[in-house]
Amino acid sequence: MQRSHNAIQLTGLSPDDLAQLYAFPPRLDVPWVRANFVSSIDGAATSGNLSEGLGTPADKMVFLLLRELADVIVVGAGTARAENYGGARTDPGRRRAFHERGIGGHPDGAPPPIAVVTASAVLEPDARLLTDTRVPPLIITTAAAPADRKRRLADAGAEVIEAGDIAVTPHGLLRALGERGLLRVLTEGGPQLFGELLAADVVDELCLTTAPLLVGGTARRISLSAHEFRTRMTRTHVLLDDDGTMLTRWARR
Repeated sequence: MQRSHNAIQLTGLSPDDLAQLYAFPPRLDVPWVRANFVSSIDGAATSGNLSEGLGTPADKMVFLLLRELADVIVVGAGTARAENYGGARTDPGRRRAFHERGIGGHPDGAPPPIAVVTASAVLEPDARLLTDTRVPPLIITTAAAPADRKRRLADAGAEVIEAGDIAVTPHGLLRALGERGLLRVLTEGGPQLFGELLAADVVDELCLTTAPLLVGGTARRISLSAHEFRTRMTRTHVLLDDDGTMLTRWARR
C-alpha cells in the first residue's frame, strides 16, 4: 500500500513551520492567485447558508494565517453581503515578520484590504466592510456602474476602481490589483467568482479544508461556472488535525 509522502500532523507544527508551508513564492512580479475554501465531506460549501458553519479550529487558524500572508483579499459582493464581511483583523507583528522573511505580510503591519468585485457597485455604504475596518476597502467595479452608487461608496471611505467598461473580467481584476502592487492575492469566494477565475485559468493554487461533516441539503459547491473544464492540480501538502479536519494545498501544474 502506498502512503502519502506529504501528509503532516498539524499538532506537530510550530507557527513558523505552518507559515512556511503556506508562504507565497518570493519576488513576484505578477499577481499570484490563491483561493481558500472549506467544504464538507459530501461537497457542500456552506452549512446554514454560511461557510462559517463548516469551520473547525484548524480551518480558522489557517484562514487567519492566509489573510496575514496576503496583500489583498478578493471576494464577490454576494459573499461580502451574505457573510457580513468587515475589514480583515490581522496581527501587525506577524505581518511585519512575514514581510521581513519575504513570504507575505506588510512592512508596516497593516492588514490587507478587502477587494469586493461588483460590476454594478451594489453595496451599501453603511455595510460593515466600510464601517468596521482599519484600511479602506477596494470596490472593483465598471465604468457602466451608476455614478451615484460609486460616489456614495467613495464618500463612505472606499477606493472605487473601474476595472472594465461593462464587466469585471478576471484579467481586468488582476490588472487593477497588479497596478497597485497587490500581488499576493487571496480570494475567499464565492463560488461564482471562483468559477470565473478558474475558467480564465488564473488561479495558481487552492487551499481547501475538508471539514469532518456530512451536511446533505442543497448547498452549492465551492465553484460554479457556465461550462465544465478540467484543470490538473498537484497536491503540495496535506495537514491532518486530531478532530478529522483535513487541510490540503493544491498548485496548478
